[in-house]
Amino acid sequence: MPIHQEEKILEGCLKNDRVAQKALYDQYKTKMYTLSYRITNNFEDANDVLQEGFLRVFENLKSFKGDAQLGTWIHTIIARTALQKIKNRIHFVELNEVEEQDPIDWSSIIDVEYLEKAIAVLPDGYRSIFTLYEIEGFKHKEIAEIMDISVSTSKTQLHKAKRMLQEKLKELNR
Repeated sequence: MPIHQEEKILEGCLKNDRVAQKALYDQYKTKMYTLSYRITNNFEDANDVLQEGFLRVFENLKSFKGDAQLGTWIHTIIARTALQKIKNRIHFVELNEVEEQDPIDWSSIIDVEYLEKAIAVLPDGYRSIFTLYEIEGFKHKEIAEIMDISVSTSKTQLHKAKRMLQEKLKELNR
């Protein structure tokens, strides 16, 4: 979306203009729904997250300073909303830092269809951290802040998620 058009939509949203709010929602709804579903792994929860997340976006839009792109700001709000939705389902165990291990060779076991299926069956904590880090590009420090865990726990959970994912992909390819 051109910057001047996005600025016009933002101005309208700040004035509670429903047409501008719908335009902003329509611009980002598909990407944000995908993010919500990847984290929650549930269609109903993803729909709830989308609705709750956009309510938060509109309620807090006046605090958007333009330090980041609007899409990035919305993305963070939706990710946090999705994680709050599943927070009670996730149980992390604080562990020591994971030692550097040999990287996983995904090329011998990767297939997009199998990868989507394997990610979907990961436990909530593993799936959410894997999604945030590997797919959405969050850093461990950001994930730790969003999920109220340590950076070490984020790294450990990602490592375990990758190992479990590798095993699940092997099972699906058999």
